[in-house]
Amino acid sequence: MLRSLFSGISGLRAHQQMMDVTGNNIANVNTAGFKGSSAVFEDTLSQMLRAAGAPQGGNGGTNPAQVGLGVRMSGITTNFAQGAAQATGRSTDLMIQGDGFFVLKEAGQQLYTRAGAFSFDTDGRLTAPGGAVVQGWTAVNGVINTNASAADIRLPIGTLLPPKATANVTVGGNLPADTASVNPLVTSISTYDLQGNQRTLSVSFTKTSTTSWDVTVTDGVTTSPVQSLTFAASGSTPTPTSIAFNGIAVDLSGVTDYAGSSTVAATAQDGSTVGGLQAFTLAPDGTLMGVFSNGLKEPLGQIAMASFNNPPGLEKVGQSFYQSTVNSGTAQLGTAGQGGRGMLASGQLEMSNVDLAQEFTNLIIAQRGFQANSKVIVTSDEILQDLVNLKR
Repeated sequence: MLRSLFSGISGLRAHQQMMDVTGNNIANVNTAGFKGSSAVFEDTLSQMLRAAGAPQGGNGGTNPAQVGLGVRMSGITTNFAQGAAQATGRSTDLMIQGDGFFVLKEAGQQLYTRAGAFSFDTDGRLTAPGGAVVQGWTAVNGVINTNASAADIRLPIGTLLPPKATANVTVGGNLPADTASVNPLVTSISTYDLQGNQRTLSVSFTKTSTTSWDVTVTDGVTTSPVQSLTFAASGSTPTPTSIAFNGIAVDLSGVTDYAGSSTVAATAQDGSTVGGLQAFTLAPDGTLMGVFSNGLKEPLGQIAMASFNNPPGLEKVGQSFYQSTVNSGTAQLGTAGQGGRGMLASGQLEMSNVDLAQEFTNLIIAQRGFQANSKVIVTSDEILQDLVNLKR
């Protein structure tokens, strides 16, 4: 039987597999996070007709004479090049800009994906469309421990941010050194106690000389003793720089004593009332930041990302998921922007990296290869027919 017949058959099979790979790429041209594949061929074992000979007796050496026995698929390689970004406007849609994978858990199995079309379920868990739960670290009192084991990322609906008592008040601006008025200059700011009750703190300045002022602090219930605030000749260095009042440090280091208008004002305080969770944002490093009704923000958790020594060694398991294999290496969990992992972009999805122009070219190549191998089979069949026809 002609060897060319079997070589042609192997060529048909290999190019059919190439068509399968190309067809799958084209089918997923709009699949978020999809990574295209390419077929790689190799020749099969060659039959030895004559072995190589070494030079001897004045004669030159001879090369081996071999006849190949066809072709086969040696591998299907995944291309992990970055896909284009598509804006979606959904805050839970995430795109990885660079290397790395999202980590998800489904039925106890840890999976990985580049597709970041996530949403929160009824339990507040961040999930993929099929229900797999995104993994990461939950914040405890606003602190995230990324050295702990990764767990389900949750948006704790109904979370309350406890009140924080005011410990520091900042006062700045100018006290007019050239004023002739004996009326006090008063500035006020809202502060909070341990229960979150709001109290108005007022700081009063009364001029006593060109370089000194009497200062009193009151919250409407108690009033501090009068303290003298003095300035250096330059008018920019007050003494003291801070006044203590009922556990609150009133910072006066930013107050000046120059001639001109009065601009003194209480500019900041660090207390807050109780706050309910109203919204959230996702930072480029994967931090889930809660926005509370009292105007404060606090980390709620952080999304984990995985990296691999050999990403093409991952196994595709459907739903745009991958699982690790012995040749991909173990998953190295960490945060976005660290250890070679890319940053995250909220409100965007990474699209398929399939190049349609290349895939259509591959269709032509596969089709022509298939046709050529079919011609080999037809020609081999005609030769065999001629051989049979020798006996009439």
